[in-house]
Amino acid sequence: MTAGRMKMMTPLILIILGVSGVECDSHTLRYYETGVSSPGSGLPVFSSVGYVDDKEIANYNSDTRQYLPRTEWMKKLGSDYWEYNTQIGQGTEPVYKHNVQTLMSRFNQTGGIHSFQVMSGCELRDDGTTEGYFQFGYDGRDFIYLDTQRGIYIPTMNEAQITTQRWNSPEVREGERHKNYLENECIEWLKKHINNGREDLEKRVPPEVKVWGHRQSDGVTRLQCLVYGFHPRPVDVKWVRNGKDDVPSDVMSPILPHPDGTYQIRVSVEVPTKEGDTYSCHVEHSSLGDETLSVIWEPPGNGLSLGVIIGVIIGIIVLLAAIIAVVFCIKKNQAGYKSTNTSDTASDNSKEVKV
Repeated sequence: MTAGRMKMMTPLILIILGVSGVECDSHTLRYYETGVSSPGSGLPVFSSVGYVDDKEIANYNSDTRQYLPRTEWMKKLGSDYWEYNTQIGQGTEPVYKHNVQTLMSRFNQTGGIHSFQVMSGCELRDDGTTEGYFQFGYDGRDFIYLDTQRGIYIPTMNEAQITTQRWNSPEVREGERHKNYLENECIEWLKKHINNGREDLEKRVPPEVKVWGHRQSDGVTRLQCLVYGFHPRPVDVKWVRNGKDDVPSDVMSPILPHPDGTYQIRVSVEVPTKEGDTYSCHVEHSSLGDETLSVIWEPPGNGLSLGVIIGVIIGIIVLLAAIIAVVFCIKKNQAGYKSTNTSDTASDNSKEVKV
């Protein structure tokens, strides 16, 4: 399967992008496709999205009926690539419509909004090892998946038995073709995309760190560490006591993407509220090299510091000056001044076998 044909899945499943990802140095090529039973859902009847790592690279749906680039560097592939994959997308639409209707029949469903979904992808790690997957779902539930070792499909529900027998038959061998795609063509396309988008995909942006704490009523302080604005995605964040003892975190958010292509993560811990101990948030990221970024949490003092006192005094002086200025202006207006008005894809390789 060429990468243009292997374009898979949908807005219905894209939520997984926020909670999953590669935690070691690697790159991934992923495709998401979805067919929806009814246009009244607010979604296209058919859509597909391609990603390299967590960056959208291409998109097709039954509304635009065009396979379109989502990054500047994808345009390097030329017009023939986009025209060819547009034809593949248009040919895939009726297959997905058929699959949704077929599965509705198997589940004895005559109406409502239902979806047939496909996820596929491959990963290339820095040590040269690779991995891939092919998964199919119906209405958000696992339907059938590829055993990448044996090259056969495994059903995950009774309604998938018919599809499994057909796809694993000697005449079809869908699993073998998908296994070959994942191990060869998918990896080759991933390497090509990495080469075209290297500057964007492999940029190194160091993280920013904010720490704060909130004293609880039960003698415990909750410490928060927000790490944001970093790229690439893999990062290690932890709280440390007295510069050496790791503090197990009780809350760690997923690594979430920002619109600018960077990421953020928040890690919090609960620690005893007592004098003497120091706490710091330690961050390790590829942009920092072998260095560790450490930010110490400073507990609030019991009294007013000299800086706070000086700040209060300055604030009072500024306020008095403002009051005097207002009074002066009022008096001048009363004396005759007038105010002035102001205005302002996998499809060709698998041949999209029906369920």
